[in-house]
Amino acid sequence: MATGINRKAISLDANIVIVGCGISGISAAHKLIKSGFHNVRILEATSRRGGRVKTGRFGDNVVEIGANWIHGPSEENPVFCLARQYGLLDPEALTPENQAIDIGGEPPWIPNVFTSSGQRLPLEELVPAKEMFDTLLDECSEFATKGGEPKASVGEFIRSELKQRAEEEWKDVDAKTRSMRLCVISSIFKIQCCINGTHSLDEVGLGAFGLYKTLPGLDCTFPRGYEGLIENLMSELPSGLVTYNQPVQCVSWNSTDDRDKPVMVECADGERIAADHVIVTVPLGYLKKHHSTLFSPPLPLHKLHSIQRLGFGTNNKIFVEFDSPWWDADCEVIQFVWDDEDEIADQVPDLRTFWVKKLFGFTILKPTERYGHVLCGWIAGHESEYMETLTEQEVANSIAQLVRRFTGNPTLTPRRILRSQWFHDPWTCGSYSFPGRLCSAQDLENMMEPLPSKGSQAQPLQVLFAGEATHPCFYSTVHGAVLTGWREADRLISHYSSSSPSIPKSNL
Repeated sequence: MATGINRKAISLDANIVIVGCGISGISAAHKLIKSGFHNVRILEATSRRGGRVKTGRFGDNVVEIGANWIHGPSEENPVFCLARQYGLLDPEALTPENQAIDIGGEPPWIPNVFTSSGQRLPLEELVPAKEMFDTLLDECSEFATKGGEPKASVGEFIRSELKQRAEEEWKDVDAKTRSMRLCVISSIFKIQCCINGTHSLDEVGLGAFGLYKTLPGLDCTFPRGYEGLIENLMSELPSGLVTYNQPVQCVSWNSTDDRDKPVMVECADGERIAADHVIVTVPLGYLKKHHSTLFSPPLPLHKLHSIQRLGFGTNNKIFVEFDSPWWDADCEVIQFVWDDEDEIADQVPDLRTFWVKKLFGFTILKPTERYGHVLCGWIAGHESEYMETLTEQEVANSIAQLVRRFTGNPTLTPRRILRSQWFHDPWTCGSYSFPGRLCSAQDLENMMEPLPSKGSQAQPLQVLFAGEATHPCFYSTVHGAVLTGWREADRLISHYSSSSPSIPKSNL
């Protein structure tokens, strides 16, 4: 009878350490504090909060170095609901029409398409290639539920099917047109590498590809910067909750020592913090690189194998400002098509010489009245990682040569550029997660499983895991990160508010 009372009393005093002050860790802390826990502490390795939500300055403009959009801004999306609550969105993003549009994860942007021979490609020439690719991509999504995938990766499946279908459906098309359509598909492959955060679609598992779910709503941005969301959430937390510049060296769990707390968090500066529970929210890229030293005892094998099977790649941005536009006023995305890529390439043969070929094009920062003539280039994979090692001037020179070649205008020169460098950031080691080859829904279940594993006699919920890579269907998104922070907070709240030790299964 007294058990419930004791558990509730303990809950307010339970020592909870959160590793990482990204939006997942902040969301977990938010929910725990609101539920009455008062011994909550966030340890952040860097001097800033927000993690991969990072807003920067580009001249007079606010630009997103990290997370860019609210994907699917509708009632089911917690990021949209929070942004609306804090008054951070433009009025058009709040309209019922905007929330009701279901774009299936692909915004209906108006493109300008340029070829490497300096020509504008009429949009009608784009349509057959795009329709064929979209059909194949939809088919890739079906294997997650029906199984029986014929290839290991999305790239291999699309390439094999494409060859056959192009021969059948385009048999009456002249060789030059057919070649150009295949070059367009190579360009779309590069776009998909950016969307999936992967080096190549050959690294994206076919069987798990369809696990990702989209939400309705036309993707929107934060006019004053994504970090406004972080600032509002942080303003509602007690001051002093976060210790900055405090990297965690090791999380020692399942202690058999005599100490009363089962977990010891050891920091790089020598501080040791005893805890009842630790919520680890570090990016998957960091986990892949440091899991062997970060946990003692080591992670269980099934969890480790899932960390290895899940993919974590790099998708970088290159902001470029021009004196005047060389694109149409209604254009929203510029796409580059190389006319020597009819073999369907999504990676380049020589990084040093051809890295810039992986940049599929630019999105245009709108409205023009706010941003001027600013483009955001997108580049993924090893080419993107190599780009990070170049000087800003070298990147600017490559971009200048690229736009001159594709537009046929030899005078185009960027005023300035700014690029992200997520791969060489030691605390992220890349951008975001994707399901790798041989990956399955079970791997995502394993990612979110707390330690010790079920069946252990030790104190439960010693180490919990949150972050975008631990969400079963919204991985790679900010809303996925928020939901996982809430999920782990709810796990602890449920643990202490229930007299039963069993944890209700989350439906997130």
